[in-house]
Amino acid sequence: MIASLLRRLAWGALVLLLVSAITFVIFFAVPGNPAELIAGKYGTPETIALIRHRLGLDQPLPLQFLRFLTHAIRGDWGYSYVSQQAVLPTIVTAFPRTLALTSGAVLVWLLLGIPLGIVSALWPRSAWDRAATVFALLGISAPAYWVGLVLLHVFADRLGWFPLGDYVEIGVGGVRAWAHHLVLPWFTLALLYAGWYARMTRTKMLEISRLDFVRTAWAKGLDRRAVVLRHVLRNALLPLVTMLGMDVAYLMGGAVLTETVFGIPGIGGLAWKAIRQRDLPMVLGTVLFSAMFIVFASLLVDLLYRALDPRIREGV
Repeated sequence: MIASLLRRLAWGALVLLLVSAITFVIFFAVPGNPAELIAGKYGTPETIALIRHRLGLDQPLPLQFLRFLTHAIRGDWGYSYVSQQAVLPTIVTAFPRTLALTSGAVLVWLLLGIPLGIVSALWPRSAWDRAATVFALLGISAPAYWVGLVLLHVFADRLGWFPLGDYVEIGVGGVRAWAHHLVLPWFTLALLYAGWYARMTRTKMLEISRLDFVRTAWAKGLDRRAVVLRHVLRNALLPLVTMLGMDVAYLMGGAVLTETVFGIPGIGGLAWKAIRQRDLPMVLGTVLFSAMFIVFASLLVDLLYRALDPRIREGV
């Protein structure tokens, strides 16, 4: 167990190194000069050269990357080219907003997707099944930014039930105002993921209901509730653990489109702004932060699988 954990941690560190290197290469492969953007429209060649030297952009790329790694290991992720603020504290400040968006959306899509999948599996080819299938397909197919704009237009602009974007901190407006500003972003993300979870729950439940141990449970005379909950649903939810872990990790790195549409100053908006401004330290910081969550989620899912499925613990 310990050897496996250490091996996974080593692979995770390698993944973070590769992600940082690929991001670094892609950044400099894209046309554009950060020094020119900082100098502005009327920046002279001397000013641009001075900025390049001050930022270390005149050094060889391997040396720049090595300098970033040595500082990042010590917790120093550099300073933003644009705002001159430290990257890591800026990301840490934005993270609670992304966490609030993600946690609420996860709760909504689980409450929507899993019950819909259960209903579809229990009554296949029924009107409920067809309605759930249509809902799932719409949720999967609709782009997040389009869903967000539609919800804003209908429920914020037309009906006036919710504010037009923006974000309110709990300490400023209280829990009620905080949640009121996040309802539409929560449902925007949840509608996308609920469709996937509904389809996965339905598919897995139908697959497991045909297996021998479920037939044995029916043959023993167990009631429908016991068979569905203890044998079918319990085993059908195992693949959802992997989905949930990776989806949450992905969103913790920032839901760029949703945060942009609703004006939430989270990590996704921070990353998008840094990309447009060619702010290398902030781009590397947000990408590395997201990759760390994905690596951690992968490790956590593996441990949860071992706890939930005895066959994995025993190496079967």
